[in-house]
Amino acid sequence: MMPTSLKHCLLALGLAALSACGGGGGGHPYGIPAQFGDAKPVDWKGKVPAHYPVHGVDVSRYQGDVDWPVAAASGVSFAFIKATEGAEIADPMFSANWARTAQAGIPRGAYHFYYFCRSGAEQANWFIQHVPAEAGALPPVLDIEWTRSRTCPRRPAPDEVRAQALDFLNIVSAYYGRQPIIYTSVDFWQDNEMWRIGGYHFWLRSVAGHPRDVFDGQHWTFWQYTGTGLAPGFAGQVDLNTYAGSVGDWQNWVASNQM
Repeated sequence: MMPTSLKHCLLALGLAALSACGGGGGGHPYGIPAQFGDAKPVDWKGKVPAHYPVHGVDVSRYQGDVDWPVAAASGVSFAFIKATEGAEIADPMFSANWARTAQAGIPRGAYHFYYFCRSGAEQANWFIQHVPAEAGALPPVLDIEWTRSRTCPRRPAPDEVRAQALDFLNIVSAYYGRQPIIYTSVDFWQDNEMWRIGGYHFWLRSVAGHPRDVFDGQHWTFWQYTGTGLAPGFAGQVDLNTYAGSVGDWQNWVASNQM
């Protein structure tokens, strides 16, 4: 077995090489934290992801086997793990990722990918069947965005979208005793006036600009800033995210919001 210190060094060198390739030969991509990279970097302006101190990932089966201790050592401070989709799909890597992030000491929460051809209540109950109400876990997440689903191409009206989302949120909140986080993208946000669902922590996808600009000043708690990130412990690309505040703010947020 390779010594851990050597393994960390090799992973760091590999990440540096990948970052240089992703940056078109220009070295580390501007705006991305030094410990991470980006396979397809953008030309960041203004306040960039690297200006924030707390970073994490979101994962599903597509990331394969993750070396979570290496990820933790590299500065991955939190993880959101896909658990379910719709009312029939469960991510086959959820249990392994759930256990291994805990063993690595990474605060983690579970997320549900919303499907527009099943009710919010059905999907909430499916999520509850697969995600334990475990002390210390981060709040559950509703990932709701437009999809290109071949089995469900429908796009409900905004009132229906928000009503069904609230059904999901209310059931999940009652079961876990914590208010869920809402993840969404800017087109979905605008089309469905998601700001009308008040009082929730929002996790906003914005891969080419700061969310305060892209989402017209909306308050956010988490920012997904790339879907093509590179990080030690991951064999391929991974979504990278940051928390909105300082390290102290993060510690207080976790203490106040974990289950």
